[in-house]
Amino acid sequence: MFPPDLIRQLAAAKRVTVLTGAGVSAESGVPTFRDTRTGLWAKFSPEDLATPRAFRRNPRLVWEWYAWRRQLVAEAKPNPAHLALAEMETLFPHFQLITQNVDGLHQRAGSRQVVELHGNITRTKCFDEGTVVSSWKETGDVPPKCPNCGGWLRPDVVWFEEAMPQAEMELAAEASTACEVFLSIGTSTAVYPAASLPFEALRSGATVVEINPQPTPLTERAHHTLPGAAGVVLPELIALVRN
Repeated sequence: MFPPDLIRQLAAAKRVTVLTGAGVSAESGVPTFRDTRTGLWAKFSPEDLATPRAFRRNPRLVWEWYAWRRQLVAEAKPNPAHLALAEMETLFPHFQLITQNVDGLHQRAGSRQVVELHGNITRTKCFDEGTVVSSWKETGDVPPKCPNCGGWLRPDVVWFEEAMPQAEMELAAEASTACEVFLSIGTSTAVYPAASLPFEALRSGATVVEINPQPTPLTERAHHTLPGAAGVVLPELIALVRN
């Protein structure tokens, strides 16, 4: 299943970068962004609940949708792919994990070198000031109020119509162009600017590996394509590299 030259390249690599997408979280039972149109939320388009305009129009609705999603994330557990990536971090002198996921499951699995391109749903920040808020007075307001300015609080995620976090994007771009091996795992390679990272790695001469059950725009250009679930493929791959 695994090309011998890929095993050799990984075993000898000093710099490895990984990009993960929704497919990795889906294996833990976390619904993908558009799969959240169920039950109470079936009549809403996720895009209508994930913009600054939507929040200004109906802050309670948006806050309650994210509170529901937070609960789903809290009940989820890291899967074998998360655990394998945490182990992978210990195998290479320079390792960077970049994720499009907002659930914090990589950190819960033990990963430390994590760049969160789209924020983290478990964090809360002030809508007006943009500062992360860890605690606030419970007044019954929905959404709750910022203890510093009295404005609304919101989840610390990147919404449509918002800029990507500059520092995180710079770190991700640097790790993608400096690595010897780049793994794209569980991502459709369709959401930009994150989707550009494996192609930047290709242009910089890295060996690019895709792990995904379905073909993506990256598939034909990747040096190695490993079809299948990340929770199955990654543990087997890392066991071969470690041995």
